[in-house]
Amino acid sequence: MTRLFNDPAAFADEALEGFAAAHRRWVRPVTGGVVRAAATPAGQVAVVIGGGSGHYPAFSGLVGRGLAHGAAVGNVFASPSAQQIRSVARAAHGGAGVLLMYGNYAGDVLHFGQAAERLAADGVEARTYAVADDISSAAPDEAAKRRGIAGDLPVFKAAAAAAEQGRSLDEVLRVAERAGARTRSFGIAFSGCTLPGSDHPLFTVPEARMAVGLGIHGEPGIGEEALPTADDAARLLVETLLKELSEDVAAPDGQRAAVVLNGLGSVKYEELFVVYRKVAELLGEAGVEIVDPEVGELVTSFDMAGVSLTLTWLDEGLEELWRAPADTPAHRKGALGAPEPEDDDRAPAEEDRDTAVPPASDASREAAGSVLAALDAVAGIVEAHVEELGRIDAVAGDGDHGIGMRRGSTAARSAAAEARERGAGAGTVLHRAADAWADRAGGTSGALWGTILRSLGTALGDRDAPAAPRVAEGVTEASAAVRRLGGAEVGDKTMVDVLVPFADALTAATAEGVPLAEAWGRAADAAADAAAATARLLPRKGRARPHAEKSLGTPDAGAHSLALITRAVHGALLNHH
Repeated sequence: MTRLFNDPAAFADEALEGFAAAHRRWVRPVTGGVVRAAATPAGQVAVVIGGGSGHYPAFSGLVGRGLAHGAAVGNVFASPSAQQIRSVARAAHGGAGVLLMYGNYAGDVLHFGQAAERLAADGVEARTYAVADDISSAAPDEAAKRRGIAGDLPVFKAAAAAAEQGRSLDEVLRVAERAGARTRSFGIAFSGCTLPGSDHPLFTVPEARMAVGLGIHGEPGIGEEALPTADDAARLLVETLLKELSEDVAAPDGQRAAVVLNGLGSVKYEELFVVYRKVAELLGEAGVEIVDPEVGELVTSFDMAGVSLTLTWLDEGLEELWRAPADTPAHRKGALGAPEPEDDDRAPAEEDRDTAVPPASDASREAAGSVLAALDAVAGIVEAHVEELGRIDAVAGDGDHGIGMRRGSTAARSAAAEARERGAGAGTVLHRAADAWADRAGGTSGALWGTILRSLGTALGDRDAPAAPRVAEGVTEASAAVRRLGGAEVGDKTMVDVLVPFADALTAATAEGVPLAEAWGRAADAAADAAAATARLLPRKGRARPHAEKSLGTPDAGAHSLALITRAVHGALLNHH
């Protein structure tokens, strides 16, 4: 378990601060993460990677010459927000565009995609690429749904080395795509990981058993087997990967491969070497020539006891990029010339938001008080149920939903209070709350709740008192925006299963002329029924999808939290009626 921390909510920020202080030769801190200590050379594509904290040396430890130009770092097991990613990318930009790279998780896909759109609006050309190497997380015919684990390293390395060669943004993206198409990973675990401040792991493995096909966020494996010997573990890893690669990636006899044997946190280096000796033997027997293997901790999961094996089938071009020199805090290879001078005088990355408060009518400023009361109620109900939400999420996911909702709702309440104190109207208060929720929570729920609050804020505006039909319009737009952004529909076992009927019920009631508090109450009843009904569904989206059967009988965590929130807001509306 994690023993050394202060406030668990501050763990990610404090860890990043300490990392940057310890590695000034390579990196400097910027809002949202770190960038290289020296500026990106003019005309060179900047490769910006990122993901949640808790996986060191991914992602900040891979920033330096020959590898990433910057890393956006989110909260523990939560993607960085679009605001953080944009900030890091702007700081790393050298004038030739930015390639944003990350593991294929819903929250990362949403936030990095939004960041690319914001960068384009800034005049910075940006592309995105999600690594999807974990063969246990989806079948070969659904490879685009696979999550990214330790295969991040060879794919990031290929793209970054191509950027160092001066290739164009589109060429660097094509290299990433080629490396990703040839990279596969598979893992096993013997115990789960424990987040800072928690007294129990996200999942457990029975004594003398191992979980097969684990996820790096504590997602349970897809099955269990008897605890193997080191040689048996190596055989399982190698044979599983070779079977898929031989069927999925055309490779000549005598194939050459980059090999990464990754420790997930508690498996020590000596144990990894014992496993690797057999991995090397088995690959040799299969006619695979190993090129510059990596054995160690490359993508971890706090104190998880487990290992993963990654193979990347190399062609001549990819081998050159894999062998290229690199100098970062956690990954060094070959020899580079003298380091470029650190550039401590560079201006910090520009903040994303305008802090000025737009003018508002008296009616809207009065309504902002009701909005703040509602956000107080949201933060309160989340705090009261944070453990329950984590427990529900851990059934088939990674167990961090409660933590993320606490971070987001608390930040939203604080930002809203500050905005109202400065005389903001209802719309601006909601917009500031939306940005704060997305920034602080990260992950899929952070992006979606930011979208919900922003849609409501846009509908209410800062000029008029928010009438019930206007509120219903905002909720309806929020429902549509969440479906557009996340790609989920009713029946997928997500928050959409609650948001849609809630919006429909609120719209129907307000159309009848029912006052807002009463209409919201009716809609909250519909939300509660819909949330309970998700227990009968199998998930078709998100991290729970590979463990669909495990979630039967348990409601979706996002749906349940939304239903709780609608009820809490109803109470606030009654008190401010």
